[in-house]
This record gives sequence, C-alpha cells and structure tokens, in this order.
Amino acid sequence: MTRRVSRQRPHCPCGLEEPYDDCCGRFHRGGSAAPTAEALMRSRYSAFVKRDEAYLLRTWHPRTRPPGVGLDPGMRWTGLEILGTTDGSAFHGTGTVTFRASFKGGSLHERSRFERVDGAWVYVDGEFLD
Repeated sequence: MTRRVSRQRPHCPCGLEEPYDDCCGRFHRGGSAAPTAEALMRSRYSAFVKRDEAYLLRTWHPRTRPPGVGLDPGMRWTGLEILGTTDGSAFHGTGTVTFRASFKGGSLHERSRFERVDGAWVYVDGEFLD
C-alpha cells in the first residue's frame, strides 16, 4: 500500500489560502509592505503566531510603539476572523479593522486603528470590544 504525501504548502496563519511565504511571510521578510490596513492586520496576527517581535515593533506607530512586545511562548493562536473594515485602502490615510483572534482557551475581539506613516501602514492602537 502506497501513501500519498501532499506537497502542498500550508495556508498562511492569517486565514487566507495562500502559502505563508507568498502571503504574510513576504511582509515579515521586509520584501514588501502591506498594501492595506487589513493586510497589515493579517500580517501582524501571523507575526504573533510566528513570534516575530521585530515585525510587530517595525509595524507599530512610532507614537504608540512599546519598547518590547513580551510574547508569551505558551500562547497558541488558533484563528483569525476579520469582522469588518473601515477605509484602510491605498486611497486612505487611516483605517480600522475589527477582528476576532482565537487562541487556545479563548478569543480576543478588537477594533484596531491604523495610519500611514511615510507611505506604509502601521498599527496605532486598539479597543477591546468584549
């Protein structure tokens, strides 16, 4: 009996069906910048999954950026659901993304605010909704 091995690369942690390297990985590597607030939100979620503190700090607004993120090595993120967006396209200077990020044992419901700084989207802050 022969077992068939899948050669498909796994989907990106952000929930899109693209492989990580072609989706959020390209932003994490610095090869390109997220073109929308939602794309930045997704890439930041993937950075939490991958524990990429450097990317999280690099994409945080200088005005609100903390000295460090303090990622919990025991945290296991399990999914991202985008619930809504306001503005945040290539034609806007600000935008919001409302999302639910699930983790083992619970979820986080937040409305995040984003701004463009020197042409690149950055995370400003967020409001917890639940």
